[in-house]
Amino acid sequence: METNLNLFIILGAAVIDSINPCAIGVLVFLLAYLTQMKVSSRALLFHGLLYLAAVFFTYLIVGALLLPVIQQMRSFSVMSYLAIAAIIGVFGLLELKEFFLPGKTSLIGIAPRYSLMIKKQAQKMAHNPFVTFGLGIFVALVELPCTGAVYLAVLSLMALSGLNISNLAMLVIYNIIFILPLVVILILFCRGTSAEVIQRWQEKNKAKMHLSVGLLLLGLAAWMVAFTVL
Repeated sequence: METNLNLFIILGAAVIDSINPCAIGVLVFLLAYLTQMKVSSRALLFHGLLYLAAVFFTYLIVGALLLPVIQQMRSFSVMSYLAIAAIIGVFGLLELKEFFLPGKTSLIGIAPRYSLMIKKQAQKMAHNPFVTFGLGIFVALVELPCTGAVYLAVLSLMALSGLNISNLAMLVIYNIIFILPLVVILILFCRGTSAEVIQRWQEKNKAKMHLSVGLLLLGLAAWMVAFTVL
C-alpha cells in the first residue's frame, strides 16, 4: 500500500520534531559547560559540530535499520503495526499532558541515570574529540524515548511503501532539518549569546513545543491507523 507521504510532510514533521525540548536542552547544557571551561570560539564550534555530526549519523543509521524492520512487522501482522500507532498516540498524549499540566511529574525525558552519565562525560569533552563524538552517539540513543516518537511515526509511514532510494533520501533530509535548530544554537553560542538567554527562550516556548509535537504525533498515529484499516 502506498501513502501520500511526500517531501512536504517530511519537512513539516522534521521542523516540529527539531524543536523538541530534550534535544535543545542537552545541547545547551553541553555548550554552557564548554563555555565555562573557557574554550575558544573555534574549539566551541569544533566540538559542537562534532557532537551534532554524531547525533545526525546516529539518527540516520537508526532510521535506516528500523525502516525494514517496521516493514516486516507490518507484513507479518497488521496488529503489530497498529500497536506501533498506539504507542505513538500514547506519546502524543504525554506531550499534550506537558502542555496542559506543566510542572507535574513528567514521563517524557532522559532517564536521570543517563543525565548523570552525560554530565560526567561532559567534563572530558574539551580535551578529547573522541569523547565529544561518542557523547553525541550516546545522547542520540538515550534521548530517543523523548525525541524519537515523531521519527518512529515517519518511519512507520515510510514502511508502507518499503525501503527505497526515495525514502532513504527523505531520511537524510529529515535528519538535516532535525539538527538545524541545534546548529543555530551552536552559532549563537559561538557569537557570545549566553546559555541563560537561550534557556529563557526555551522555557518561554516549551509548552508550545509540547503542544506542537503532541498534535503532530496524534495526527500521524491516526494516519497510520487509517492507511492500515481502510
